[in-house]
Amino acid sequence: MIPGVFTVKKRIVVSASVFALAGVLSLLAPLWAQSSSPKKPLTIEAMYAPGGLTGRGPENVEWSPDGTKLSFVQRDDAGEHGELWYVDAATGEKKILVSAAKLASLAPDATKVKDERERERLTRYHVAAYLWAPDSKHLIFDSQGQLWLFDLATNTAVQFTSATDPDIDPKFSPDGSHVSYVRKHNLYVQPATGGGEKQLTKDTKDDLFNGDIDWVYAEELAVRSNYFWSPDSKQIVFLHMDETKVPTYPITNWNPTHPTVDNEKYPKVGDPNPEVKLGVVEAGGGKLRWISLTKDAEAYIPRFGWVSDGVIWAEVLNREQDKMDLYFVDAKSGKSRIVLTETTPGAWMDFDHVEVRFLNSSRGFAWPSWRDGNMHLYYYTFDKQNPMAADAKLERQLTRGDFAVMGIEGVDEAAGTVFFSSNQGDPRQHHIFSVKLDGTGSQQLTHDEGIYSGEFSDDGKHYAQTFSGPTASRRMSLCTVGGGCAPVWQAHDEVAEYGLRVPKFLEFKAEDGTTLYGRLLLPPETPASGKIPLIVNIYGGPGGQTVLKSTPNAFDEILARKGFAIFSVDNRGTPGRDRKFQTAIRHEFGAIELKDQMTAIDQLLAQYPQLDKDRTAIWGWSNGGSMTLYAMTHSDRFRAGVAVAPVTNQINYDSIYTERYMGLLKDDAAGYAQSDVTKSAANLHGALMLAHGTGDDNVHFQNSIQMIDALIKAGKQFRLMIYPNKTHSISGSDAREQLFHMIEDHFERELK
Repeated sequence: MIPGVFTVKKRIVVSASVFALAGVLSLLAPLWAQSSSPKKPLTIEAMYAPGGLTGRGPENVEWSPDGTKLSFVQRDDAGEHGELWYVDAATGEKKILVSAAKLASLAPDATKVKDERERERLTRYHVAAYLWAPDSKHLIFDSQGQLWLFDLATNTAVQFTSATDPDIDPKFSPDGSHVSYVRKHNLYVQPATGGGEKQLTKDTKDDLFNGDIDWVYAEELAVRSNYFWSPDSKQIVFLHMDETKVPTYPITNWNPTHPTVDNEKYPKVGDPNPEVKLGVVEAGGGKLRWISLTKDAEAYIPRFGWVSDGVIWAEVLNREQDKMDLYFVDAKSGKSRIVLTETTPGAWMDFDHVEVRFLNSSRGFAWPSWRDGNMHLYYYTFDKQNPMAADAKLERQLTRGDFAVMGIEGVDEAAGTVFFSSNQGDPRQHHIFSVKLDGTGSQQLTHDEGIYSGEFSDDGKHYAQTFSGPTASRRMSLCTVGGGCAPVWQAHDEVAEYGLRVPKFLEFKAEDGTTLYGRLLLPPETPASGKIPLIVNIYGGPGGQTVLKSTPNAFDEILARKGFAIFSVDNRGTPGRDRKFQTAIRHEFGAIELKDQMTAIDQLLAQYPQLDKDRTAIWGWSNGGSMTLYAMTHSDRFRAGVAVAPVTNQINYDSIYTERYMGLLKDDAAGYAQSDVTKSAANLHGALMLAHGTGDDNVHFQNSIQMIDALIKAGKQFRLMIYPNKTHSISGSDAREQLFHMIEDHFERELK
């Protein structure tokens, strides 16, 4: 997630928090006047000023292991000053844990890191600035690769590592006696008292990773760590990745007199993936023990950990991503057993929302599955004394109904309760629910209309609750399960201060009768001509849902006040719905999505005759940029469009994401060919603006280069904006202001 701007999943997702569409109170100006008058001018500059419209929210929210403190970093809008605070779970009282003076050196502001790609890594993947020790009395701070041990009792910090190369992903052993970390793709450990560092793995090649994470696993499998301590603090299991055969992509910095090149390991569709295997090493050092789970060199190991002392669990996913085996492994002998196999014929394993959650007290686990047509939770158990003696046993389905479980939020093992987020009752909302492991006692914990998420303490007794809604800016509270909530942070009221309006949510029918959800924002005043130009804001892909009941979007409001209507609809293939809805796009990108978009637009025009069908535009980012190009080359309905950082040929994108939805290239060359918009450049209709960052390590600049070449050869005119060294988010107030003014000017010029 790019803080305060985008929700990012797989590419930039034009999401509810920023690019979801703000609705309308009414078509008539008198009703617009009834809403509270804006107190501040709404401008693009205000959107991208430090802190944005809402102010800078809490960062690095963590629970102390004993469950008594919820800690977070709170910085001023400019990021110049920040403090580590905590909230007492029992009283709701807020206190400073680490002062601004100390935090400045221990946890500097990641958004001020000069290197664009490193800054995006830290913020996009939520790299922790600190972590709690098991005793809840000490902290480890990661000061941009240098580790510091902080004693809360004495309020002092001692530098823990001082190597030239950065030390990343630090972890305390469960007993708190040692700290482990990764340096130059190798695992290290040393006593928590300092000194006596031991190197546990000793590979010297840059292509070999031990406990470290490569780009594609982090981006497409949401992997945030690749090593874990055993419960008894004696061993570490880690993932070894061999990227020798993975091709490189050159990311060029053109600014110096002599440009520099950074070769990024990046497997595109059909390329060799990293070869992976598990390793086990004693915390005190010694010979590595390798675990071979499968002979399939193409397989992924997306998740693994410890069942108990001496027993490891691991998931093995085939390259097609429609079959996953759950293994239990004897850590000493390396002997393994498949205890559960999940298959999804005609679909894929969904890692976007939920993952397996092991429960220590019951020797069971909660397992997500699409098997009944919706994403639900299932409870399995296994032999406590001998986990590898038999297959895991399905006890029961924990959730059921026409809704999707979006993620497991926490577990109270003592009470036998699982907490999860779900869109039960409305696919456009997320709420927190609980259910007992025996399948009874299902409860909804949150109720106001909007989007909720929860971060639970280890004991499941308290949770940090975040919320935003159509009429409410973001807020965070500390809540007690079964009790009340204490306020922790409240964003500036951007809805009232800037006059953002409540969305008008709409429903449409796809060609096959499926309900499609959309929303519309009309100008506050109907133009004299009576006809309103329409802008379609699209994402349209598996990674993002745009129609959510969240805080209205400021840029949509800016465009609406310029006289445009802004519309968005979630076509088949977008998340938050059942398996049939999401997998309708299997083996093709573009055709089904565009058909649903055009069907919804036709119904919208029938409902709102004041919209001008002859002055319709479309724009989107990442997959939304891809869909913009597909729409403008496969339809003549759009007078103008803006495509930001688009994939123009699906073969250019990474293997894990693309093959998950499109299948393997060798099995469906025709499907890949029809999704290649460069082949349709000659059919471009309307005025196109194309924008891309040259430092984009996600959707490579190569995509736009190929599109530019195809458009030139086809004799098509278009506008182009290149952002030097900018990554996929094109971040920074200077670049953002320039880009969004260009988008605004493009629509002003082409639609008016």
